[in-house]
Amino acid sequence: MNSEMGRPRAGTPRTVHLELFTRGLFSVIQKLKGTTEQELRIVLLGLDNGGKTTLLKKLASEDINTVTPTQGFNIKSVTSHGMKLNVWDIGGQRKIRTFWKKYLENTDLLIYVIDSADKKRFEETGLELAELIDEENMKDVPVLIFANKQDLATASPASEIAEGLNLHTYRDRKWQIQACSALSGEGVQDGMNWISCNIVKAKKDT
Repeated sequence: MNSEMGRPRAGTPRTVHLELFTRGLFSVIQKLKGTTEQELRIVLLGLDNGGKTTLLKKLASEDINTVTPTQGFNIKSVTSHGMKLNVWDIGGQRKIRTFWKKYLENTDLLIYVIDSADKKRFEETGLELAELIDEENMKDVPVLIFANKQDLATASPASEIAEGLNLHTYRDRKWQIQACSALSGEGVQDGMNWISCNIVKAKKDT
């Protein structure tokens, strides 16, 4: 009996399939390794009662029924879409806003949350956002604006808010406004997709 009969020969389908599987597995491992090492420093800002902490808890898959106003700041690491997001959630009360700029250094992305149903404060939130954009540490930093509380009947559409904030004038950076409800989670992942497609890819290409 030929002792070679039971062994797969080079070039046989079994060997080729094994090589392809190994190569494919190695490729997946390399991709996973690259994504898990991708970290972003994100500053989460917006006026008080905008829904920042609720949004952050939703991203972290935590209970959103126990949210209290942020008096100082919270730091949370969230994994999403293969990204590790180190998020600084800073209170939005007027007395705290003067300290916002102290947290902007080395920021990869600003997430700005707006209460879409609080029309009386649109001008105020617009001025705060404009001041942030003008900060030296914010030069070229992308901005994702969540038009939150879209589950409320009185909420303004994201397109109307974008026009009121003159977002079309921000030509020196990438920006996106995303309608969402932090309570239901609707639209939140769409915002995360934008981060993954635009911010992470840009960092890998540099």
